[in-house]
Amino acid sequence: MSETKSPAMFSKENYTWMLAGILVIALGMFLMAGGKSNTDPSVFNKEAVYSSTRITVAPILILAGLVLEIYAIFKKPKTA
Repeated sequence: MSETKSPAMFSKENYTWMLAGILVIALGMFLMAGGKSNTDPSVFNKEAVYSSTRITVAPILILAGLVLEIYAIFKKPKTA
C-alpha cells in the first residue's frame, strides 16, 4: 500500500512568527506584572501601580502578540 503524504500544515516561517508572537505576549505579561511597588506592603504606591507601562504599553504588547499569532496561523506556506 502506498500512502499519500499530505503537505505540512505550517512551515518553518509560520513557527517563527508563532514564536515571535509568544515572546511579545510574554514581554507584555512581564511588564504588566511589574515588580515591587515599594518596600512597605501596607503602603499603596499609586505611581507604581498606575504607571503608563502597566496600563498602556503592556496591554498593547499583548494585543500585538495575539495579532502576530493570528497572522502566523493564517499565513499560507510558500509553494515552490
